[in-house]
Amino acid sequence: MTATTSARPRTVPARPVRTAGSVRRRRRLPFSPWHLLLAPLALTFAVPLVWLLLSSVMSDAEINRFPPALWPSGIDLGGYRYVLGNAMFPRWFANSLIVSAVTVAANLLFGALAGYAFARMRFAGSRVLLGLMLATMAVPFQLTMIPTFLVMRKLGLIDTLGALIVPSLVTPFAVFLLRQFFLSLPRELEEAAWIDGCSRLRVLFRIVLPLSRPALSTVAVLTFLTTWNDLTWPLIAINHDTQYTLQLGLTTFQGQHHTRWSAVMAGNVLTVLPVLLAFLGAQKTFVQSITSSGLKG
Repeated sequence: MTATTSARPRTVPARPVRTAGSVRRRRRLPFSPWHLLLAPLALTFAVPLVWLLLSSVMSDAEINRFPPALWPSGIDLGGYRYVLGNAMFPRWFANSLIVSAVTVAANLLFGALAGYAFARMRFAGSRVLLGLMLATMAVPFQLTMIPTFLVMRKLGLIDTLGALIVPSLVTPFAVFLLRQFFLSLPRELEEAAWIDGCSRLRVLFRIVLPLSRPALSTVAVLTFLTTWNDLTWPLIAINHDTQYTLQLGLTTFQGQHHTRWSAVMAGNVLTVLPVLLAFLGAQKTFVQSITSSGLKG
């Protein structure tokens, strides 16, 4: 008795048929169809910035006119001359730059140390301490500003730049974001360094931090934005105009009976410019850090 084996025909997956209509559509849209939705949204978000820039080169009469002028009749730089001619404006700009730079550097250093400890070291109460730290992110600033003011007054820092720097030396967001990014890094790199005799601090600064540039740049940009744009706390902690930050100094251009709107708009343009440059400089690593920090919990 001979056994006969019947060969089964191999099934080849059908390839999608490209019709002439789909080829024409692909040729007509050389970009993603999502751009048809995202481009109008981007223009909508850019309208306030464009209006701010146009208003900064208008005269006060054009800004106060009703209905408002959508386009300046001519370029009037009176607002910029008033702002840059103010003797205190460079001092305010320098104060904001000092406070923002020190706060960013402190958050990178202390946030990296605390984030690495929570990510790689296991000690008694580490999870409870991490949960309590994250819970502070849900507490609004209005509940903590009075105790913070009392502490700064006891330290003798009221009406100094130290009162703006010390409460923001390290933030829970910086610790949490860096911890999440450190968890996504492979342990094998650190274990190899430990075998070679490296300490934890040397592993952190020589191996972990160079690999964490996306997360570090994200923390730096977000901390800079928060500190640079802060108005509430400087309004409480600073009294003398020589210690004003840029945001607090711009409020002096608005009087009770008269406001130089051209100067206000020009000052806001000069204030937004460093923030815009900082964001554009770090936008390549911003999304990479957010996606990488959410890989492990």
